[in-house]
Amino acid sequence: MSTAEHRPAEPRRPSLYGAQLWGQVQHLLLNLPIGIAGFVFTVVTLTVGLALSVTVVGLPLLALGLTGCRWLGSVERTRARAALGATAQEPGPLVRRRQGVSGWVTAVLTDSLGWRSALFNVVLLIWGILSFALTLVLLVVGWPVLPWAMRWLSGLERMLVDSLLAPNALAQRVHELEEDRGAVVDTAAADLRRIERDLHDGAQARLVALAMDLGLAKEKLAETESPEGIAAATAMVGAAHGEVKLALQELRDLARGIHPAVLTDRGLDAALSAVAARCTVPGGVKVHVDLKGAERPDSAVEGIAYFTVSELLTNISKHAAARTATVDAWRVEDRLMLLVQDDGKGGAAAYPGSGLAGLAERIGAVDGVLLVESPAGGPTSITVELPWRTRAARS
Repeated sequence: MSTAEHRPAEPRRPSLYGAQLWGQVQHLLLNLPIGIAGFVFTVVTLTVGLALSVTVVGLPLLALGLTGCRWLGSVERTRARAALGATAQEPGPLVRRRQGVSGWVTAVLTDSLGWRSALFNVVLLIWGILSFALTLVLLVVGWPVLPWAMRWLSGLERMLVDSLLAPNALAQRVHELEEDRGAVVDTAAADLRRIERDLHDGAQARLVALAMDLGLAKEKLAETESPEGIAAATAMVGAAHGEVKLALQELRDLARGIHPAVLTDRGLDAALSAVAARCTVPGGVKVHVDLKGAERPDSAVEGIAYFTVSELLTNISKHAAARTATVDAWRVEDRLMLLVQDDGKGGAAAYPGSGLAGLAERIGAVDGVLLVESPAGGPTSITVELPWRTRAARS
């Protein structure tokens, strides 16, 4: 058998006159009728709305027209992504400062994307005439150069769509920050509920029982001087002493859950070693921390890093059936990296409502990232990336 028979087949190159080309041709030909419809709608609604802006119905009509322009812009973004490979993403919802019709009108009239969409609808008529005419001529007499001409025309329209219809970067950032703020508020409320529940069900209940035991012991001592009564009172005091120690331990655990003293006093290295020492994985947890330089990240980043590792190790102890685990922390330029691994059964995922999803929201609130790699059967690797903000930089 010749060597040529063993040679792997070369991958087929896409045809110049394939489906992509005809998708671009169809898109450019449709620009004219869509451009005419968008131009008529935009000019009529905005002109009438501006002309009647001194009346009660003028501004709502203008806002309605801009809303329609925004919707037409969404259609154009979808068309451009499908046929031309544009990168413009869908914007977030309108941010309304007030409820009611006045709040909606104000939000629409101050939305830059609505006005840019209106401008795009006007420009699209001119571009639609040019692109329709050029595409039609190329289909009839410019057949040999049609693929390259379509690529050039598609590039121009992509630039137009990305520049006028892409969401404003500042508005997107504000929307992301508002979502992050919501996540932080929800996390803080959940933490407060947890602390209240732990105090009510744990230390508070033990202190109430302690007060009752001490009251009974006091009454017993006041009522009798017999050795049996004294022995019973002594036993009550001993039981109360045990309750005091348990209550103190629960209060220490609760304080450690809020913000451990070792993290404040000795930093992330000692805090991660302490939480790893309490993990119940049979083979133990190996910790390696390499934070270059003497500076420390601010308390918010340190706290999130500590509680993330603590939660992940708790999940490993309860659910992973792992024999060993490792925790690595290091700094890469302006990022704090965490890697928690175990040799358990795997299958971990940040599905909605799960503990990992809650961690991802808390990490995302400070512009961090959580990545989960946990195939069925294991092992599991969870990588966390947090911004390195120093105390000096924030002061």
